[in-house]
Amino acid sequence: MKRTIPLTLKRRSLLLGAGAALAAPAIWRPSGAHAQNTRIVVRDDGGIYTQAYTEVFYRPFTEATGIQVVPAQAQAEPTAQIRSMVETGTYTWDMGKISVPAVLQLTAGETKFLEPHGLDGEAVIQSIPEQYRNEYQVGTNVYSTVLAYRTDAFEGREAPRSWADLFNAEGFPGRRALRRHPYDTLEQALMADGVAVADVYPLDMDRAFAKLDQVKDVTDVWWTSGAQAEQMLISGEVDLMATWVSRAQSAQAAGAPVGVVWDQAIWGCDGWSILAGTPNADACRELIKFASDPARMAQLVEFFPAGIIQPEAFEMIPEEVAVNSPTYPANIASALQIDAAYWLEHSENAIERFNSWFIG
Repeated sequence: MKRTIPLTLKRRSLLLGAGAALAAPAIWRPSGAHAQNTRIVVRDDGGIYTQAYTEVFYRPFTEATGIQVVPAQAQAEPTAQIRSMVETGTYTWDMGKISVPAVLQLTAGETKFLEPHGLDGEAVIQSIPEQYRNEYQVGTNVYSTVLAYRTDAFEGREAPRSWADLFNAEGFPGRRALRRHPYDTLEQALMADGVAVADVYPLDMDRAFAKLDQVKDVTDVWWTSGAQAEQMLISGEVDLMATWVSRAQSAQAAGAPVGVVWDQAIWGCDGWSILAGTPNADACRELIKFASDPARMAQLVEFFPAGIIQPEAFEMIPEEVAVNSPTYPANIASALQIDAAYWLEHSENAIERFNSWFIG
């Protein structure tokens, strides 16, 4: 779901050539006596994430501690895999980058499938805003859904600037697209109808679907995958759409004339979580601390417009690069945080109602 792309910049030239003074990151030494023999397997999103994390986190961590890190990929929300591993005591991997909804699903019942990280007393964790961490997770990246549009389609006329504009086919004519799923789409409908960011949750379903009724027949494409959304922006098949910002930025990197509206973006957080019962939990904690260092996080923008969760990291990133991050102060200020607890409780009914509405 949340796939991002490299910036069209030469590696290493971005931070160093732009004059950003990277402080020498602190090195944490493992507490175990057998670090050289320790091996941890870490689930991430693959692709550019594995490439970036290997160079910025995994390899330097191994060099500093002797603990080997092996990246692994899994399905987008690997909750079933995690449950199976914990229940059987057979660990294909020890920790993973997963979403907040996945964390809630894995810790909501009496049996906890994730290990409390116990790192809140660490200074490097305390500097992470509380909205990006919880008892079972330390944030590492923020993803975001935004309004994107083809700038060439709006040349000489007013470009869209809000969800209200996306839902206003008469005032902003053009081929438009929405996601064929209630997640994000219902929130967009409510904000388009004038609901303030602070009042979006709990969702007023009747009001949201009434707003969707107004644009159902004038929405040209209801997309179902990030790759589809990206390709439509690149080809010009649509003029304006709701999409994950990583897909809009990927289209930009491919040379498409695409603009991004950050106002009222909808964001969620991915973070590091440790599987309950893994024998390598302490080594995982060391990696989490290592990867939470602001100077290291700042280096991620050499690979993709990361949703940096350490505020201090922005002091080390050139301004022209920082503005492309979902967590850049001006971008996050007007954004809506996904209420993962709400969706955990209401997703089944919302999906059923949305599907019935769509085919009705």
